[in-house]
Amino acid sequence: MSLFVQRSDVTEFRKRFRFIALGMALMFLALLGRLFQLQILETDDNKAIARENIVRRNTLATTRGIIRDRAGKVLAASRPAYNIYVVPSRLDMTVVWPKLVDYLGMGLDERTRLEQHLLALRAEDGKRKEQQILLKEDVSRDAVANLSTHEAELMGTCGNKPCACVELVPTPVRYYPYEDVGAHVLGYMAEVDGDRLSTLRSSGYMEGDRIGVTGVERAWESYLRGTRGWEKVLVDARGRKRPGGEGIIEDPARTDPIPGRDLRLTLDAEVQKALDKAFRGELAGGVAMVDVRTGRILGLYSKPSFDPNAVSGGSGKQVIRDAFRRLYSDPLKPALDKTVSGAYPPGSTFKPFTALAALEKGIIGPHIITQCKGAITFGKRTFRCTHVHGATDLHKAIAESCNVYFYTLAAEYGLKMDDISLMGNRYGLGSRTGLGVNAEASGRMPTKAWMTVHNGGHFQLGFGLNATIGQGATTVTVLQLALAYAALANGGTLYQPQLVRAVETSNGTVVQEFSPRVRRQIDVHPENLKLVQDALRSGVNEEGGTANRAREAARLVGFDMAGKTGTAQVSHHLARGAEAEKVWYYNREHAWFAGYAPTKSPEVAVVVLVEHGGTGGKHAAPIAFEAVRAYQELVRDRRDGGSAKSGTGAGATPSPRHPRPRSGGGSP
Repeated sequence: MSLFVQRSDVTEFRKRFRFIALGMALMFLALLGRLFQLQILETDDNKAIARENIVRRNTLATTRGIIRDRAGKVLAASRPAYNIYVVPSRLDMTVVWPKLVDYLGMGLDERTRLEQHLLALRAEDGKRKEQQILLKEDVSRDAVANLSTHEAELMGTCGNKPCACVELVPTPVRYYPYEDVGAHVLGYMAEVDGDRLSTLRSSGYMEGDRIGVTGVERAWESYLRGTRGWEKVLVDARGRKRPGGEGIIEDPARTDPIPGRDLRLTLDAEVQKALDKAFRGELAGGVAMVDVRTGRILGLYSKPSFDPNAVSGGSGKQVIRDAFRRLYSDPLKPALDKTVSGAYPPGSTFKPFTALAALEKGIIGPHIITQCKGAITFGKRTFRCTHVHGATDLHKAIAESCNVYFYTLAAEYGLKMDDISLMGNRYGLGSRTGLGVNAEASGRMPTKAWMTVHNGGHFQLGFGLNATIGQGATTVTVLQLALAYAALANGGTLYQPQLVRAVETSNGTVVQEFSPRVRRQIDVHPENLKLVQDALRSGVNEEGGTANRAREAARLVGFDMAGKTGTAQVSHHLARGAEAEKVWYYNREHAWFAGYAPTKSPEVAVVVLVEHGGTGGKHAAPIAFEAVRAYQELVRDRRDGGSAKSGTGAGATPSPRHPRPRSGGGSP
């Protein structure tokens, strides 16, 4: 009978089996639900994730725009360069490393330094030894050829399999063929630092990118840098590129980079070279040459200068550090653009504007005579002249630079400091020109109120006497004075300075061309302006003129120019012992010359400042004469050459639309 009786443990098992079966069914349903979710509901997302594991999006570098002068000569471009990267953990220091040293032509010091660095990385426990590191920047062409030829000998090991441990990476480098000539106006580039990168990422900048820091490179960065492209490639589990990818890589598979725009400047490379040559023998200063008919800048030169190739990063970080150390330890301040960033007392080059202020106010006429006895006493002070001029009218006062005549305008004829300041302001002095390339000093045209505030609430009439001859608190920049003299030459049109003439594509097509812009039309009586112009012409071309002796010494036959010399006093430094041997230079006056040429139908205005150079007639005027002579010869040669070939007019230059080959590429 026991065979027909159900055992109690079987009943218990059946109860448990039901629960197990129910649990398995629920789990199976959950798996089915999850599969449905992954394969049906989230299929697009999962495909994208899977695709990201095998499809890599590589960035394609763009080409930075070329900067050319007005005649089409390249002032800044990008040249091909190569950097060497290695993976420390894969590099065989016994076999491969000696070969790499030999192929790269390393010296003993460099080899020792890099070897110690690699061994230190290999000894670390972190991930750095598994990552690529920069070994050497901008290697020579011979080194590139050696590495390419012996690539098979420079393999490393990944586990038990051979793999690449040395990589030759193309990295375009900004190149400035004229080196330090024009370095301040062109500027240079530098790697984006971490602080700025956080704000520039939204604009497309990445680690290792270079950006314009000064000059045209900085001011026109958005035009020059271009836009990166990208392409999608198929990779394996180790990240190695694999062929194929059809049906896996979605469209678009590639976006080509957009090259940066080229810039056509108003500068002339030959003028820049002429300014550099003319300035040899002087330690520091600046020159500005502008077209009086348009305000376009033909030359902008600052000395001492620097080589932008050294500081732009092509030769390695150590070269950059050494270059900047020299720049900022030099007492002559080569990093400062002396043409726009430095403000100096203009000295006697300011006298034409004082004369215009007196003429326009009706205080004097052209025939008013002042007796110059070499000095004038005003109150308790004696204001001195360069020498005894005797009977002096306005013409002689400007041509021969008589201080006493101008002192008398303030002391006896009632020319006020505010009248002088107003006339200077009308010609653009004491305010920024708006060039927008480098940090620009505003200069100063002091008024009575300004002098009162800055002298403890007291104003002395002697301040006005100093202002008449461009001394005291009066300061200008070289470019301001050049534009002001251009306005004297052209009849009163003050132009906005122009440095970029056109924006072009890589094939030479003009995208945007910039016309001259008038800042203001200065309302002065033509007869008063002509009096000043005649006096400026005599200052160069007639006996007794402060620049006439320099003109005769240069033997410039038929040279036609008007201008004014200036010798601006500086604050004297006191020193003893060894320091006294150095400080003499800084106690010398600044030498100035400002003028325009020719006197009839003027074309260019030029201003020369020689820092602590001494007298303007001896040191600044010869530089200006040489610069203008070189410009006129250049125009004549181009006119004759252009006429012979195509019948073009004076100063003809190649058309901006003419395509020109690009040299190299460059990341932004």
